[in-house]
Parts: sequence; C-alpha cells; structure tokens
Amino acid sequence: MMTTARTSPPAPWHRRPDLLAAGAATVTVVLWASAFVSIRSAGEAYSPGALALGRLLSGVLTLGAIWLLRREGLPPRAAWRGIAISGLLWFGFYMVVLNWGEQQVDAGTAALVVNVGPILIALLGARLLGDALPPRLLTGMAVSFAGAVTVGLSMSGEGGSSLFGVVLCLLAAVAYAGGVVAQKPALAHASALQVTTFGCLVGAVLCLPFAGQLVHEAAGAPVSATLNMVYLGVFPTALAFTTWAYALARTTAGRMGATTYAVPALVVLMSWLALGEVPGLLTLAGGALCLAGVAVSRSRRRPAAVPDRAAPTAEPRREDAGRA
Repeated sequence: MMTTARTSPPAPWHRRPDLLAAGAATVTVVLWASAFVSIRSAGEAYSPGALALGRLLSGVLTLGAIWLLRREGLPPRAAWRGIAISGLLWFGFYMVVLNWGEQQVDAGTAALVVNVGPILIALLGARLLGDALPPRLLTGMAVSFAGAVTVGLSMSGEGGSSLFGVVLCLLAAVAYAGGVVAQKPALAHASALQVTTFGCLVGAVLCLPFAGQLVHEAAGAPVSATLNMVYLGVFPTALAFTTWAYALARTTAGRMGATTYAVPALVVLMSWLALGEVPGLLTLAGGALCLAGVAVSRSRRRPAAVPDRAAPTAEPRREDAGRA
C-alpha cells in the first residue's frame, strides 16, 4: 500500500503574528489612501513645506504622548542610523517634495511616477538587505504597476504637467524607497513605536525652516484645511506609519512595498464616496489590477505535503528485503 500524504494546516496560534501583521498593513494602506483626499483639501491653503511641517508636528505630539505613556525609552544606539536616514528621507524630504510635485503635475502623472517607489524598494531590499525576489512578488508587482499606469493614464489631463513636477515626484519615490530600506534594519533593534516616533521627530526638525510659513498661513487658512492637516498628522502619519513599521518588522521590504499598490484603488473609491468624483471604466479597471497584483504578491505557496503517520508504510519489495 502506497504512503498517503496530507497537508498540515498551521495551528491558529502560529498564524496569529501573520494575521496581526496583515491587519497592520491594511490599516496603513487605508489611512494612506485617505491622506490623498485630505492633502487635496489642505493643500489649497498651505504651501508644501508648511503642510509637511504641520503634519509632522501633529504626528510628533501624538506619537510622543503614546511613547511617554508606554515608557518605551530611547531606541538602542544600533537603531539610530536607520531612524535618522528614514526620518530625513521619508518623513522630511519625501513629504515636502511630494506636496510640491503634486502642485506641478496632474494627479494621474503624480500617481504614476510615485508608484515607481515599490519597485525601487524591492530592488534596493534585494541589493542592500538580501531580501528574496520570489516570482509571485515580481508577478504581483508587475500586475499592480500596470494597474497604477492605467489609473494614471485615466486621470491624466486634469491639470498641468511639467518636467520639473515629474522630477519632484520621481525624487519623492526615490526618497520613499530609501527611507523604507533604511528603516527595516532599525526595526531589528527598536520597537515600531520608537522607530516611528523618532523618525517623525527627525523629519519635523528638518522642516523647521518652514515654521514661519506655517504660522503665517495658519492665520488665514480655513478651519477645514487646518483640521485636515491635523488629521494627516494624527492618522496617516502617527498611526499609519506605526502600523507600517510593525508590519515591516515581520516581512520583507519588497512585500510591504507591493502592498502599497492597493492605495491607488482605495483613493479612487474614497474620492468617489467623499468627493463625488465618479471614476471611469478605465480607472476602475486599473484599480482592480492594483488589488489583483497585491493579492498575488502577498500570496504564498501551500505548505508541503507531509506523510500521514496513520497510514501504513509501503511493503518492501523482495529484492530490497533481501538487502536489508
């Protein structure tokens, strides 16, 4: 009788860390998608640097309060290099340049160029962190990028575009990728809250030259714009960057970067619900491709089959028995 094989499903308690990481990544993606709607509103009253500083200050205050309540202390010395680099590139430079770039190009062009970021994350992660590039990840990223291109093309023409604006968005994508790859090693030494809190603080310090603009513009800005700026700091920054760091500590940079391809699809949906902007069929198709690619990139192979201990073993052949 031949040996039967069965797959042993992982115990629920073994899957809990994976489920928590997936939940944290989902929170991040949803809040980052909502940020695009808030940036559109706040950006009408605040300049790029002032908006970035106001957002980061709101984030620092929120994160600092939680950090003090949890009494986590200062990050270990080994984590500071990654915290400083991610704070400079991602929390500081990225937010200013992205705000600036989105004022120079239409939404479709910005979405298209910035979505080069996850591809750069995967390549830098493989080069600098030794992350693997499995075929499912590469396939999923290709599908998602095709979806991002589709969304971008469907939204193009809604505003002016310039070469300078494209360069700014490309710099934002590079800074985003560099910040993520720098943050990953820091999470091996410090908690997600520590890395996010002090990274946000570094970014806020970098943006302090815009303090004068922030004070001047806040005096004449409508309440709705200021509330959107505070929302950006509390939720898409303080909360979403912390849940991002929590999930990043439990997976590769490439897989986390691929997850953010769900953002364009959610932005389309939120703009439809919150702003009444009805998407076209091409936009919906692009959003569906983004989500399909994320699903492929996050999927894993089924566990290998293991012998069923309850099944009888195969009887030895005569010639084999004679050799025993």
